[in-house]
Amino acid sequence: MGMSVTISEAAADGRTAEQILKLQYLCYQSEAELYGDYSIEPLTQSLDSIRAELEAGSVLVARLGEEVVASVRGTVDAEGTARIGKLIVHPRMQRHGLGGRLLNAIELRLGGDGSAKRFELFSGHRSESNLQLYRKHGYAPVSTRRVDDRLTVVTLSKDAAAGAYVTSA
Repeated sequence: MGMSVTISEAAADGRTAEQILKLQYLCYQSEAELYGDYSIEPLTQSLDSIRAELEAGSVLVARLGEEVVASVRGTVDAEGTARIGKLIVHPRMQRHGLGGRLLNAIELRLGGDGSAKRFELFSGHRSESNLQLYRKHGYAPVSTRRVDDRLTVVTLSKDAAAGAYVTSA
């Protein structure tokens, strides 16, 4: 390709929100298929909702040239829990370490100033590649919640102080 992927804070503009929405829709197709549910929130989220997330929390994007090829979102609550969500990587860019790079970057963004005491994220129980990535980066399951016959949500966390911010992919 000849270009390198750059990670930066997402601009709170309509173009970036549209790119994230399209990428999110593409990336969550496999999750919807895995669980037999195409009504999952990432596939039904509105553009206005993504715009609001761009304004309210930390949203990072990875770009290849001008194209958004990956994204992740996070917020830190009053108790110091950094909640990380919607880590997405374009299917053609998966399995090259980009998800891990984004996870490291959002941890640094949310915890670099000491405001985050722990990191928390979740995944579906059948999403083994996601769970494997999170375990590789020091996350451990802390709870499960059965949503319905098809889905159990696994919540994983790690202490921000232990958050080695893995640099290898």
